[in-house]
Amino acid sequence: MAKPSTPLRPGLDEKTLAHSHAASMGAPAHALHSAHDENPNLQHHFFSMDQQLEASILGMWVFLVTEVMFFGGLFMAYIVYRTMYPTAWVESSHELNVILGGINTGVLIVSSFTMAMAVRSAQTGSRNGQIFNLIGTMILGSTFLVIKYFEYAAKFTHHLVPGPHFQAPAGMEAIGNQMQIFFALYFIMTGIHAAHMVIGIVLMAVILVMAWRGKFGPHYYTPVEVGGLYWHFVDIVWIFLFPLLYLLGFHGGPGA
Repeated sequence: MAKPSTPLRPGLDEKTLAHSHAASMGAPAHALHSAHDENPNLQHHFFSMDQQLEASILGMWVFLVTEVMFFGGLFMAYIVYRTMYPTAWVESSHELNVILGGINTGVLIVSSFTMAMAVRSAQTGSRNGQIFNLIGTMILGSTFLVIKYFEYAAKFTHHLVPGPHFQAPAGMEAIGNQMQIFFALYFIMTGIHAAHMVIGIVLMAVILVMAWRGKFGPHYYTPVEVGGLYWHFVDIVWIFLFPLLYLLGFHGGPGA
């Protein structure tokens, strides 16, 4: 059985270990010390800013893979029930507001552009560009949520929320239970997406404060880059949700 690890010897801190590891990897300890002195944003367990950026991006991609698997389960449930109840799916889709959904799609596409410009501004050291584009991204994300609020409010008004008070549209009572499944998935999928959007706006607010303080430039823009990956993922999820939920009536099939 392996023996438990022994504690560090007195005076042997993490920086000393980093220097020792650097030497074992062929990097002079003084070079590592110099790199950390030149850029205080370089964490002690990285050798260079490039390595830190690559590790951060890889970490975000790993996280996004788990998010893809999470949403993948919901999309699979959607596919199964759509195959089972095609008529109910199309009729339920007719009850969604395509115009508001389309506006929200355009809003998120533009927000992806402003997010990309924020990353570019950070890479080039444009503080004003960072601030302008981050604020624009937050405004667009908030606009999306406001529009989604009015969509949800309309569903409550017309009793299209799954549960004891659900009322199928006139003439659709026979498939009312099947329509409830559609709207249950609608609220779950769009609700979780909206929650991700809220998290994204909070994340952008934190990055905005850092940008306002001049934290980012050509040598350090990791938070903006990683935050941008998250924002683009949230936007892409909606790009799939919009046609699958709102445009069924344009795809043809029963009830179209």
